[in-house]
Amino acid sequence: MAFGWQLHGDGRDVPPGEVVAPGERLTWPRTIGIGMQHVIAMSGATFLVPLITGFPPQTTLFFSAVGTIGFLLLTRNRLPSYLGSSFAFIAPIAAAKTSGGMGAAVGGVLVAGLALALVGLIVQVAGSRWIDVTMPPVVTGTIVALIGFNLAPAAWGSCTDTGCSGVRGAPVTAIATIAAIVLSTVLFRGLLGRLSVLVGVLVGYAVAALRGEVDYSAIAAAPLVGLPTFTTPTLSLSVLGLFLPVVVVLVAENIGHVKSVAAMTGTDLDPLTGRALLADGLATTLAGLGGGSGTTTYAENIGVMAASRVYSTAAYWVAALTALVLSMSPRFGAVIGTIPAGVLGGAGTVLYGMIGLLGARIWVQNKVDFSHPTNLIPAAIALIIGVANYTWTVGELQFQGIALGTAAAIGIYHLMRVVARWRGTSLEPATPASVPGGDELVS
Repeated sequence: MAFGWQLHGDGRDVPPGEVVAPGERLTWPRTIGIGMQHVIAMSGATFLVPLITGFPPQTTLFFSAVGTIGFLLLTRNRLPSYLGSSFAFIAPIAAAKTSGGMGAAVGGVLVAGLALALVGLIVQVAGSRWIDVTMPPVVTGTIVALIGFNLAPAAWGSCTDTGCSGVRGAPVTAIATIAAIVLSTVLFRGLLGRLSVLVGVLVGYAVAALRGEVDYSAIAAAPLVGLPTFTTPTLSLSVLGLFLPVVVVLVAENIGHVKSVAAMTGTDLDPLTGRALLADGLATTLAGLGGGSGTTTYAENIGVMAASRVYSTAAYWVAALTALVLSMSPRFGAVIGTIPAGVLGGAGTVLYGMIGLLGARIWVQNKVDFSHPTNLIPAAIALIIGVANYTWTVGELQFQGIALGTAAAIGIYHLMRVVARWRGTSLEPATPASVPGGDELVS
């Protein structure tokens, strides 16, 4: 573990063609400023998850900060990353809360974290090749896509009059939010353009305030300083099947993050893949123990690094400590909680669609050949199961669209390959070894 970051050059600027490596830093005032940018970059998406799912924003921020510190420690300060809220948890959390309450939803997050940590341990010992074999790009892309599109009804429910807590005219606020996201993406350059979702939320909030849709009463009642609210998890067999498919997405996101940072810094970070998965798994487990949302590596912060060319882990320590301080203010959490449903619905419409299309991006980048039935049929079946939210109840267990779609994608793909090889009808498509991932919702 190295905490003595070496000063890059004179510490004041990054010359063209150079980057500040994870073990380096700029002067501390500049490093602190970049760390603050990372807090801004992660805040829009990180807070949207608890607001949509009903989790306390203050608690979610606390566990994201603690999780990021743990991530930096486990990866020996060699892999820059902020662990923010994963959107892959939204659908299972919503379903779990409906059937088993908040405790069951938190318990599902806990189980997903333990499963991811186990995957990390296996990868650390055996390498990641088995992941590529079990979940090739056609399967991983399908699972990411069906998770995003499975959330479509939730976005619509937030945008309609009846789905916005009775607030009339909320669709107008949602449209303003969507318009702001769309325009900021193409009007602004650099960091501001990468934070288009955050810009959209701020504009939507301003519109909602002018229309009288914001309730400020909770802000005055909340103390300035205080601990987050923690929730005890309960384990329910009926909801566990909802959360395990999320592990597949988290694996893809973490591997994608490692490969992205390696490519941008020109270093070999593959030996840290197992540690990254283990760290994210433990961070999600810890969040599940206390009532926070599951975490993942954030491409929003990759955008900050790409814009600044500063990959110093020192900046992420600043970001984590800043988030930890903010999480100790219930009043700050109350301010976040005033964001109205119309704003969330508008942002969700964009974000959920982007999650779904990230699956298609995985297909495109890995040149998945859908003229081959072994690729086409498993993806087609799994997507319909996920989008239509098929449900299957077996005793106390209930499997819904994401779980069933994931099982279909993996099971049908490998079954068709085995049978085709046995019958001699196989036209085996090439399967690239790498699977791009990452929670790339804004960048």
